[in-house]
Amino acid sequence: MDLPANAFKRAIREGRKQIGLWTNLCSGLAAEILAGAGYDWILIDAEHAPNELGSVLEQLRALKGGTATPVVRPAWNDPVLMKRYLDLGVQTFLVPWVQNAQEAARAVAATRYPPAGIRGVALAHRASGWGRIPDYLKRAHEEMCVLVQVETREALDQLEAIAAVEGVDGVFIGPSDLAAALGRIGENRDPEVQAIFADACQRGRRAGKPVGILAPVEEDARKFLELGFTYVALGSDAGLLRSAAEQLRARFSG
Repeated sequence: MDLPANAFKRAIREGRKQIGLWTNLCSGLAAEILAGAGYDWILIDAEHAPNELGSVLEQLRALKGGTATPVVRPAWNDPVLMKRYLDLGVQTFLVPWVQNAQEAARAVAATRYPPAGIRGVALAHRASGWGRIPDYLKRAHEEMCVLVQVETREALDQLEAIAAVEGVDGVFIGPSDLAAALGRIGENRDPEVQAIFADACQRGRRAGKPVGILAPVEEDARKFLELGFTYVALGSDAGLLRSAAEQLRARFSG
């Protein structure tokens, strides 16, 4: 049994655009529907959605065999939380609220076994094929992808230092929190705010790291891709369900 390859990690390293979607519904059935929809990555959100370990596992199973690489956002930059997801087989993390290089290094360390990191060692779990991947302990890090969220003033100021941390594979602009931190809460689409996002993207690219963002408005998503963002999420399953339901009902109004 071989170590699963991380297609998303390879794609962003090579500069290939990756189109993603958030899943907030905490549903294996919803994830199964998304698995065949053609996305490159699906973000399972455990920070702002009521996902727990069991529901994350259910969604990982539902996404297996689909087009998208699962990405998990833990509730915090916490090695204990991340250890449990790692043992479930998660290979790509979007780590929230990373403020500086030290916190970025801590996120990377959580995904590496000693001596390179602090991941706890277990011999038989889902990630290792229940022990059937013979070189898992020595090679697991090769397919790990660590994305860190820049979503505060401090993180924005420290972007180059964060991007320079060994093992950080990409930077992600958290648009809502960053706008709020800049005193512009709810103004993600304001031209001045979006200019800050674009500048952060260019800084990240100059630092040698791909940059991603969440853009639920199609016009914004297209613009961000043109500006050089490598991986862009187009919205969420919850948002799609709400908008489709409302639009259908509106066609029968009056």
